[in-house]
Amino acid sequence: MTEQIDPKVHAALRAALQAFNQYQPVEATAHDRFDEVFKAPKDFLDKVDDMDAVFDDMPQLEPLREVFFDLLLVNFFSADVQRFEEDYLETPEWEGIEEQTLDRGTELLNMLLYLNECRDEQIEPSLEDYLKEFLLVDEDEFQDEYRIYEPLIANQILIESPVSEIKRVTDNIEDDSEIKELFYPLMTFFQHLQTGEDLKAELIKNSDEQAFDNSVYAILDTFK
Repeated sequence: MTEQIDPKVHAALRAALQAFNQYQPVEATAHDRFDEVFKAPKDFLDKVDDMDAVFDDMPQLEPLREVFFDLLLVNFFSADVQRFEEDYLETPEWEGIEEQTLDRGTELLNMLLYLNECRDEQIEPSLEDYLKEFLLVDEDEFQDEYRIYEPLIANQILIESPVSEIKRVTDNIEDDSEIKELFYPLMTFFQHLQTGEDLKAELIKNSDEQAFDNSVYAILDTFK
């Protein structure tokens, strides 16, 4: 079997580690070790174990563990799955994998899948389109998504606000919110999409987690 890695995922891995390294040192071997994990022609759960082993060896990268799980999953959907039957994602085997990994990853996964879809369909990404057309938060059967993304839904006006105001609102989101950790870089990225302005300096200026926020922003910018 040949090694598989999606070029966008590969670029995002590199961009994230470089962005993280600007504020917190990353071991020189990190790039190659993650490349090896993502490219390996192994089953998904084995690749998860291999990825976790890298993070266990490099605890300074811990903030990126679940974000990189999202990238691993995106890579599986776009590259690894080609090694399986066409309907593999509908099989009991894959359902079992989903059950075993329910507590892994972040809401960044949805955003990366959305940006891929926008590219494939030649659609300009926007916050409103993401919420209403991709996540379907207005539909009755998608109320779980509405609950998770309520901070984004309720604060869409922040697209027009200074980055410092986005950060202020972020700080007031409940700590147990599933979107809190991503709210600040995600909302700033959507503002960047709308205005075309480079907002990275403002993102970092107002950040309490510079390495993490810079990495998430870099991943999104790579997928754009």
